[in-house]
Amino acid sequence: MNVSKLLLSACCAATLLSTPFTAMADTAKVAVSQIVEHPALDATRQGLLDGLKAKGYEQGKNLEFAYQTAQGNPAIAVQIARQFVGEKPDVLVGIATPSAQALVAATKSIPVVFTAVTDPVGAKLIKDMEKPNANVTGLSDLSPVAQHVALAKELLPNMTSIGVVYNPGEANAVALVELLREAADAQGLKVVEGTALKSADVQSAAQIVASQADAIYAPTDNTVASAIDGLVGAANQAKKPVIGGATSYIPNGAVAALGFDYYQIGVQTADYVAALLNGEQVSALPAKVAVGSDLAINLKAAQKLGLEVPQALLDRATTVEK
Repeated sequence: MNVSKLLLSACCAATLLSTPFTAMADTAKVAVSQIVEHPALDATRQGLLDGLKAKGYEQGKNLEFAYQTAQGNPAIAVQIARQFVGEKPDVLVGIATPSAQALVAATKSIPVVFTAVTDPVGAKLIKDMEKPNANVTGLSDLSPVAQHVALAKELLPNMTSIGVVYNPGEANAVALVELLREAADAQGLKVVEGTALKSADVQSAAQIVASQADAIYAPTDNTVASAIDGLVGAANQAKKPVIGGATSYIPNGAVAALGFDYYQIGVQTADYVAALLNGEQVSALPAKVAVGSDLAINLKAAQKLGLEVPQALLDRATTVEK
């Protein structure tokens, strides 16, 4: 089967996950494109749905909510974007950078709200956070990478290196790794890098990185997030802790994580979508960085590696998994 047929087949499979638009009077139409299914992005989508309901837009009553996932493939994201634009929804929502980029490239007239996007300006979604484009605005989930490195240092005071696996094809991941290099340099740490262009590459890349670094940093890279079990497994095998850029990595075995509550990011995204559905202009809705962060500790994972978590960290933690 050739590549075009594979993409068509995958896109058709993704279409089965969507709720098709139908002609209904006084019904708001929102279409959501998500690059891949993993806990953080799924929580964002659920928060969006719940946030819209709290604002009076309920699926099945006065809201048509179409959803498709690109299964981690930017080419499928482009196909989804074209389909959604053709269906003329009131608002398009792009969850994560590649899906948001595809939507923005597909229309200059339908409002696009991006969310869970690390660097909207660097990804060329908008030129200025304060002055959004004619039809594009939304929320950034720019990770506090310097705090992540400080967290790793607090957990392992004698560490000299930190490893990272990322997808160099994702603009958000590239931006995060650049921030990691800067933060590590400030702490006197060497950065050991491994790349993974697809989810299936994450574990093998993590095995190499874990053999050369004192700890592994798991960024909010969609490729890494979709294969987080493989990354944690490789780190555990090398007896190295994983520091998460998202608290959603804690149940998978990360020892510590500082990050956003992605459900709340979804709820905050609903503020934008509801405002647009209520007639607000995009120009009146500046893009911004999402609010809130949580510190989570996984004592069970730490004990498995023979690590003692400092009491100061436990005292600051918002959640501790035992």
